[in-house]
Amino acid sequence: MRLMGLDFGSVTVGVAVSDSLGITAQEVETITRKHPDKLRQTYARIEALVSEYNVEKIILGFPVNMNNTEGFRAIETKKVQEDLIRRTNLPVVMWDERLTTVEADRILEECNVAKKNRKKYIDQVAAAIILQNYMDAMCSD
Repeated sequence: MRLMGLDFGSVTVGVAVSDSLGITAQEVETITRKHPDKLRQTYARIEALVSEYNVEKIILGFPVNMNNTEGFRAIETKKVQEDLIRRTNLPVVMWDERLTTVEADRILEECNVAKKNRKKYIDQVAAAIILQNYMDAMCSD
């Protein structure tokens, strides 16, 4: 089963997909929009990638606060989840994304990606981390 991981931000969406066995996550792209409320093209691109990669389930990063409370971004992400379910007819699983951007930045630094170039990749690396964390948790059950 092929899975898609999304790190859904206010302006960018990092996208990653699993291999066909659902073992490893690979970065795909970062979708960028000019305005946080303009989601039509973002959703259309996600739908195209779902089709291209034959995705059967979406793992959506869920921005829980460090103290386990849900803030404004978490509420907005729940709306994104509903939209994705409606538009793709796929299950959309919310997955804790705490510190994934920090980890993505550390990985890019270790790979000697210049700080000025990290912004291009950080969201898709974070999406891969979210997806990999989900797959690892499913394998350990």
